[in-house]
Amino acid sequence: MTEKTKGLSLLREPFPEHQISYLPKGGVKLAYVGHAALTDRLLDADPAWQWEPLSISPHGLPVMDDLGGMWIKLTVCNVTRLGYGHAGSKTGGDAIKEVIGDALRNAAMRFGAALDLWHKGDLHVEEVDYIASIESSPTIETLKTHFAAAWKMSAASEHKALKAAYDKRTQELTKEPS
Repeated sequence: MTEKTKGLSLLREPFPEHQISYLPKGGVKLAYVGHAALTDRLLDADPAWQWEPLSISPHGLPVMDDLGGMWIKLTVCNVTRLGYGHAGSKTGGDAIKEVIGDALRNAAMRFGAALDLWHKGDLHVEEVDYIASIESSPTIETLKTHFAAAWKMSAASEHKALKAAYDKRTQELTKEPS
């Protein structure tokens, strides 16, 4: 594995629990990785990582957009990705730090850093084989339960195959023994 590949792979590793913070928002706690923990991970992945604003004013300062946010370029292991940061309702110097930290987290997510925390569900759940669960249902009640769940969770394009498997298994389970 090359140094570049190793560094980029390191960004995808989950953060340990002690580096994850929680922010109460809308009655739930949102998990996030703070600026320091992310910086530590970036340094582990590539000691020469860097970020720069996407746009610089004639005065040499980063340009903020009309919403108070800023686009950045984050370069890690000679790979560059864009990110966007916004300070919400913060103002002054705290707002600038928040914009930078938010932009770094956003851009690092494009490399896979803390991706599991950005996702609302379980990012790497094994796919369920709904047809197999229907075909192996031991009773009519279990079959009905499996079919209802499969119908709800699957794409419409899979419904015809699910119905066929359901009908076949129903016949097998209700068939009179000879």
